[in-house]
Amino acid sequence: MEPVLVSIEAGVQRITLNRPDKLNAFDPALRKGLADAMARAESDDAIRCLLVSGAGRGFCAGQDLTERDMKAAGPIDLGSGLDIAYNPLIKRMRALPKPIVCAVNGVAAGAGANFALACDIVLAARSASFIQAFVKIGLVPDCGGTYFLPRLAGTQRAMALAMTGERLSAEDAERWGLIWKCVDDAQLKIESEKISVALASGPTRSLGLIKKAIYASAGNTLAEQLDLERDLQREIGKGPDYREGVTTFLEKRKPAFKGQ
Repeated sequence: MEPVLVSIEAGVQRITLNRPDKLNAFDPALRKGLADAMARAESDDAIRCLLVSGAGRGFCAGQDLTERDMKAAGPIDLGSGLDIAYNPLIKRMRALPKPIVCAVNGVAAGAGANFALACDIVLAARSASFIQAFVKIGLVPDCGGTYFLPRLAGTQRAMALAMTGERLSAEDAERWGLIWKCVDDAQLKIESEKISVALASGPTRSLGLIKKAIYASAGNTLAEQLDLERDLQREIGKGPDYREGVTTFLEKRKPAFKGQ
């Protein structure tokens, strides 16, 4: 069974984590499948949006702990695994100039929760939940958890989620600003497909620059951000999608964006 299922239709690359018997926990094969999918999205202009979901009843339970040999003598270096596998994936997702939509269909725990938060637009089923499970096994959040949580939910909520490992419902995740939408379970696939197809038919180059600008704002002053907006606006204004957008607005017709 393939650990990651990938298909492309209508400009959307659909990526499904496919280890349902393990709640789609990360193992080397699943991580490689994700890396391969990201590499394809980077190089294939036909892919204009990514949609990530999980097979079965869970989204992703984080690292598969059955991989760990706890009987080995000496200290365990978890940092090397982050350097080799997880950190490059998170950086790649954030740098990809295409929107990544995430449909969280069940529990998203540990690295699985922060992998979801690394996506650009996150929807979750009402039965889904998010757990910073690291503290339960004596670890600290990784995969960007200590970066995403305080920026999305604030320091107090981030601290409590990380220190208690308490389960956060999808409804509270929406209320706290961690995700875009909480929807009824039966509507998750419909809603995530709808927004993904709409983004894929939109001005993809513009969406990529919006992503770049919003993520850059966390480390910029207002003056720096204004300069970045100017530079990006100058860049995108030279492309055909801007002309198409203005022309179709004036002509009162639907635009046909090329993503350029």
